[in-house]
Amino acid sequence: MAEKNGKPAFDKPKVELHVHLDGAIRIKTIIDVAKRRGITLPVSGEDEMRDRCKVHNPVKKFEEFLDKFNHFMPVIAGDREAIKRIAYEFVETKANEGVIYVEARYSPHLLANKGVDPIQWNQKPGDITPDDVVDLVNQGFKEGEKAFKTKVRSILCCMRHMPNWSMEVVELCKKYCKDGVVAIDLAGDETLKCENTEHRRAFEEAVRSEVHRTVHAGEVGPASVVKEAVDVLKAERIGHGYNTPKDPALYQQLLKQNMHFETCPISSRLTGACDPDFTKHPLITFKKDKANFSLNTDDPTIFDSTLNSDYQVAQEYMGFTEEEFKGLNINAAKSCFLPENEKRELLTRLYKAYGMLQSTSF
Repeated sequence: MAEKNGKPAFDKPKVELHVHLDGAIRIKTIIDVAKRRGITLPVSGEDEMRDRCKVHNPVKKFEEFLDKFNHFMPVIAGDREAIKRIAYEFVETKANEGVIYVEARYSPHLLANKGVDPIQWNQKPGDITPDDVVDLVNQGFKEGEKAFKTKVRSILCCMRHMPNWSMEVVELCKKYCKDGVVAIDLAGDETLKCENTEHRRAFEEAVRSEVHRTVHAGEVGPASVVKEAVDVLKAERIGHGYNTPKDPALYQQLLKQNMHFETCPISSRLTGACDPDFTKHPLITFKKDKANFSLNTDDPTIFDSTLNSDYQVAQEYMGFTEEEFKGLNINAAKSCFLPENEKRELLTRLYKAYGMLQSTSF
């Protein structure tokens, strides 16, 4: 969804908790890297490439959305310069959107070409391991943070269809826990259960090692996947979670627990996760019930959106006010995975920018 001209729906500092680094790559960068690497793209122009990578209308199958990554991930994966560049540019993009803190997630294995079974995107074996990917992303984020003054941290993703990667993901989270990585995530096909899998063992290790946990659940999958995320994987936040209210007992339990839902309005319409009519979006129920949630972009390259587009949708179709935007950003800051002292600093910045008295507890 293209942004409307004029003033953004919310032009004050923002916090974003659910955005995929590999779903937020600039089209120009894809073209530049393809040219440098001698990779032939199916189209030559920036507009044509943007059109090819974009989901135009709500998809009938979630796989149609996932297929879009095939157009550009082979260009970026397995290339040191490209991986570092997309991380650096990501920080600049978020700074331009008024984001002062963002948690970006990605699967290190999807960008590697060594030590991965199987290597993704039909790449030839190379010399970039998942560990190298994390290091390269960290370098890009650190340089971006210094240049653009937006703080960024990483969440490393396990993939539901690749349980054999998950123990390495949690080990990378542990290795880099004081160097930019704040949490582990589980993404992918929600029909794949986690009981008695390496995913469960990885998340148990995360609990033992005090690695924060978020899980994609209840996006296109039923409320039972959210229950599994909370009960089995001990998730501290839920990625999306739109179908949670369909299990009233679970929903009431999570409201009482102040569980944070990472909602992505434009994404949820185009992936077919929610009714295409924004006025029927579960986010309206979350708002009415004073749930703890944030607004996020998810994969802005594929949805041709910005964070401001999601705020515009929430304002225009869901009746969000400026005060409610302030409140959800405060909730996002309280629910972020920063250490407590950095979390307090972030909250102080927001309260000051919003002209609000600071709450003493969170």
